Amino acid sequence: MKLVSIDYLPGEEIVEALGIVKGTVVQSKHIGKDFMAGMKTIVGGEIAGYTDMLITARQIATKRMVDDANNLGADAIIGIRYGSSAVMSGAAEVIAYGTAVKLKK
Repeated sequence: MKLVSIDYLPGEEIVEALGIVKGTVVQSKHIGKDFMAGMKTIVGGEIAGYTDMLITARQIATKRMVDDANNLGADAIIGIRYGSSAVMSGAAEVIAYGTAVKLKK
């Protein structure tokens, strides 16, 4: 499955747009790590636990989006975008979405 954030695939001809595909996940941190992250805000710097949490959440959301596209028989997903929002303290929603397409063989 080809995944791109641009709205076309260089060197490929799109023959059909199958529709929007998406994957979403709400991910949270362990309470102990959440406490340590709170302590980190006092001294500043990267909060690695949250960085790791968001990386994992993006990977899960991307896989779910690809699964959605596979169910439509897609060859690629174009125009991929990611969004995130806090849904509660220590938890974030991540969504991946794009347009599933069929390519000329």
